[in-house]
Amino acid sequence: MPIANLQQAAQQIANFLNGVIRLGGLRLKYRISASAPPEGAEIDGAAQILNVEFVGHDAPMLTQRGGELLRSLEHIAIQILRLDIREHDLVSFDALNFKALRAQEIQLSAETAAEKVRQSGMPFSFPPSNSRERRMLHLAFKNMEDVESGSLGEGQERYLVVYPKGKTHLPAPVPAMPSRSSYGDRGNRSDRGGRGDRPRGGGHDRRD
Repeated sequence: MPIANLQQAAQQIANFLNGVIRLGGLRLKYRISASAPPEGAEIDGAAQILNVEFVGHDAPMLTQRGGELLRSLEHIAIQILRLDIREHDLVSFDALNFKALRAQEIQLSAETAAEKVRQSGMPFSFPPSNSRERRMLHLAFKNMEDVESGSLGEGQERYLVVYPKGKTHLPAPVPAMPSRSSYGDRGNRSDRGGRGDRPRGGGHDRRD
């Protein structure tokens, strides 16, 4: 469902951020704007989403440790707006173009993993990640004809596997632990329940 009142939601986020910046003594400024949902976002009936862009001397602090602080602020804002766990894409926080750079990294990781699968003929497992990044990977593999993707595991341990096309019966290797540079909140509620990480019409989701 879309946010019923974008202006009211933006004001709630602004009130939250003003308090955080003031109490934290942070040298940050932000801009809240509305835009069309990004490609691959699963938002029923939403014509616009809210974007929050940070700038200022302390902006690099938000992107350290894989963007943990940025993601945490975004997650709190989602809770303040009382959005459903499947509606996290209605709000997007960013700083220093962090998300766009991370999207490029994910695309490169997908291409590298696909090549490993082609050469070995065996599945490749990514480290556990949040539902947003898994969905981005699913979208990347959706455009590759000779491989397909699926998600395994539950909650914080849910991860994506790349299979040779038509060979999802092959056992998936145990994934490596995620690095600190991985963008995502391992405790994000959007990961609990394993819903919403696969794009509609693409990807294979195994629950065994």
